[in-house]
Amino acid sequence: MPTLTLTHFSAALLFALFASVVFGITQRNTARDQFRYGLYCFGMFVGGVVVAGWAMWLLRR
Repeated sequence: MPTLTLTHFSAALLFALFASVVFGITQRNTARDQFRYGLYCFGMFVGGVVVAGWAMWLLRR
């Protein structure tokens, strides 16, 4: 059986994708607004992951 190996970053992106879909569907009414809010949430998740990664890198140095 094949296995799926994820890095921390790819796992965070996968989480961001699924969470953004759920947030978009549950928080907005029209399909256009759902899509736009989902993209916004995805961007905020990814941006947060990048900022947190840099912050941890700076703290370690």
